[in-house]
Amino acid sequence: MEFRPLATESPYAWRIAPQGKMRVPAIIYADHALIEAMDHKVFEQLSNVASLPGIQQAAYAMPDAHWGYGFPIGGVAAFDPDEGGVVSGGGVGFDISCGVRTLHTGLTLDQLRPHKKALADLLAVAIPAGLGSTGTIKLTHREMDQMLIGGAAWAVQQGYGSEADLLRTEEHGCMAGANPADVSEKAKERQRREMGTLGSGNHYLEVQLVAQVYDAETAAAFDLREGEIVISIHCGSRGLGHQIGTEFLKFMATKAKDHGIWLPDRELACAPIESKLGQSYLGAMRAGINCALANRQILTHLTREVCDDVLPGTQLTLLYDVSHNTCKRETHRIDGKEKQLFVHRKGATLALGPGHPNLPDGLREVGQPVIIGGSMGTESYILAGVKESEKLAFSSACHGAGRAMSRHQATKRWHGRNVIKELETRGILIRSPSLRGVAEEAPGAYKDVSRVVDVAHQAGLSRKVARLEPLICVKG
Repeated sequence: MEFRPLATESPYAWRIAPQGKMRVPAIIYADHALIEAMDHKVFEQLSNVASLPGIQQAAYAMPDAHWGYGFPIGGVAAFDPDEGGVVSGGGVGFDISCGVRTLHTGLTLDQLRPHKKALADLLAVAIPAGLGSTGTIKLTHREMDQMLIGGAAWAVQQGYGSEADLLRTEEHGCMAGANPADVSEKAKERQRREMGTLGSGNHYLEVQLVAQVYDAETAAAFDLREGEIVISIHCGSRGLGHQIGTEFLKFMATKAKDHGIWLPDRELACAPIESKLGQSYLGAMRAGINCALANRQILTHLTREVCDDVLPGTQLTLLYDVSHNTCKRETHRIDGKEKQLFVHRKGATLALGPGHPNLPDGLREVGQPVIIGGSMGTESYILAGVKESEKLAFSSACHGAGRAMSRHQATKRWHGRNVIKELETRGILIRSPSLRGVAEEAPGAYKDVSRVVDVAHQAGLSRKVARLEPLICVKG
């Protein structure tokens, strides 16, 4: 079937009307240039998502959407358990709760400049990065289960940070309903030495300059000022999350017929939310979320130690930590009626608007910080959630630039050493154990993050607050 998205009332929203077995429309948020460049596989995958049981309102794709496993990356879909709604491992992704947090440093560029190289070098030593990277922490069986239940709150109890960090972390740093018994021993074993590590792919720790403020009032509430330095950490649940995704996708594919589910694509393997398999996946997936929250909390502690060594007295305070790649039970209004829905966000960011009760004091008045990471060597952005996004896409926004080409294509076009040298001429220091990894993540392998963010702003998914420019990037 050939899908032809049609412009709707907005130049930033494109609709695929229900056809074939689609139960709801598919809506893509993009401008004309992004739509023209978008892989048509995104349209096909989003239309397939729209055919799943119990889906509500529409299947959505964010401006950074690109082809993924089953669901497009940048996909958002909500399901009603009372209408046979499903939970899908492909709708969450393999890197469960991949997310990002941003830390204030209180430093200016002038204060950082004399120490920039030393900071880059020490961060590269203190923050294990790369494929299969391991850290100094080794969890016992009991500690593993405690971590999977407690998340960042567990990490704080172990001395990695403070209670103040939890107030600025989604779900206060601990996702309820996690069940370590639903996580296989193989998944736990993969994670035993990976706490406090970045991993590979698009994960990073980046020292950034607040280069431009767009919304002075919201920036003040976020404590963001032009000329100051922040640090962002982007990573997820590492081997544990990947193993959970791998195992449950197989289980779901095998059991689909038993549950009476027709799959337009085997990669869309899913299970009824209320089924034993669905509940087991949710227990494991929530444990994966807690693993990622704990991981970012430990990395924050390690980063604080390095900064205090290089620039004694530096205090890193948390702006916010928000996850991508989740499925969460949330209350949303559908056709005038409040419903409890299970919202999948795969490569998409929760973007709560002003007044939402889940936001802490100091943020509730202006909306949730939405942290949009750029590709290595390009700008990143801080946005704020808006109330309109609730109706547009279940309070969701994009999460990054989105890949424009595969990693294999990128390594054919760029060499890691050349990328590092080119970025250094622009004042950006790259530290990575893998030249191949640098080539795979070359800035040109991604979409234009500024265009993606502008569309998110213009479409009403979130609003721009500040632009960040990279100074140091520790990369897997």
